[in-house]
Amino acid sequence: MSVDFDVAEEAAPEVDVPNARMFSWARNSASYRLAKQMLTEKQLRDAITRKAREKFDEISDRQVKALADFAVSFGYDVGALNDTTYAEVATRQGERSGRSKRAIAQKLSMKGVAAETAKVAVAEVDDLKAAVILARKRAFGPFRRVELDEKRRGKELSAFARGGFGFEIGRRVCEMSADEADEILSAG
Repeated sequence: MSVDFDVAEEAAPEVDVPNARMFSWARNSASYRLAKQMLTEKQLRDAITRKAREKFDEISDRQVKALADFAVSFGYDVGALNDTTYAEVATRQGERSGRSKRAIAQKLSMKGVAAETAKVAVAEVDDLKAAVILARKRAFGPFRRVELDEKRRGKELSAFARGGFGFEIGRRVCEMSADEADEILSAG
């Protein structure tokens, strides 16, 4: 008895196209994630990819990609996914938290925001103001509660460097008076 392989292949279900249940899950999962927090396109795509592999047994790579593409498209269609808006919001929050332009841009890059979008978003960040905010949070410079010695000065300058601030900004904030710091914080 011979087997006709052409007939067997035609009878097999199409495994590269997700079924309606999978598309419904992708839409609901995207809605849930986007309602909880702002995400970048990369973050949503990665989350849907990871969860689809966990949820559906024997799902093909092409099905996973189709579900991730569908979820991203859905996010854009409903207006809940926008990397430019994400970058602007994350930049404002980063500056208020005492992060430098460099640190904010690096974080945006890690989240999957395009380099040009991140560059535009961080263009308005005032590194001096962000450094003063960091100094206030860490009790450095004009907010210092202990006497300044060489060890303390090194510690403060190192913290500014790790935060992505240049040496000149770190030195300036370390030597700043409380009045100067208040003036910078109240401006803008």
